[in-house]
Amino acid sequence: MRFTATDIDGVVIVDLDVISDDRGSFSRLHCPEDFAAAGHPFLPAQTSLSRNAKARTLRGMHYEAAPHAEAKLVRATRGAIFDVAVDLRADSPTYLRWTGTELSAENGRALLIGQGMAHGFITLEDDTDVLYQIDRMFEPGHGRGVRWNDPRFGIEWPLTPLVISERDAAYPNHEG
Repeated sequence: MRFTATDIDGVVIVDLDVISDDRGSFSRLHCPEDFAAAGHPFLPAQTSLSRNAKARTLRGMHYEAAPHAEAKLVRATRGAIFDVAVDLRADSPTYLRWTGTELSAENGRALLIGQGMAHGFITLEDDTDVLYQIDRMFEPGHGRGVRWNDPRFGIEWPLTPLVISERDAAYPNHEG
């Protein structure tokens, strides 16, 4: 695995080392020792799957309120997304900045998103599956969200959403 820092401390791009032969290919998706050695310790406690039927489906921007904040490793296992993290840590030098990258089944890339970040994505293709590995068990009642197009963030989404849940559409702008 190759780890590439983004402009936001705590958000890291993870690219695979692919071994190919006449059978196809093999890649390790997560190894706690590799993550720790690269300075990004991450131990998943839960794995979740988001299935998305249509391109231009937007999910986000979600986060868990402290002290239940969670880190997650996100990858597209089918199709493609533009994946975004926004720094909501008030004491961070990159507070309210965002970073985004394309994750696809083809490129195998993942985004490691640390605690204190809002997360969201827009699907770039129909029939896109997104796999989340999360460092803590889900605890109902702590989920929060902020508006996907909050002008304070200035996220440059590559597409305009066509499908968005009522909940995600109703999130307020960030007030921190």
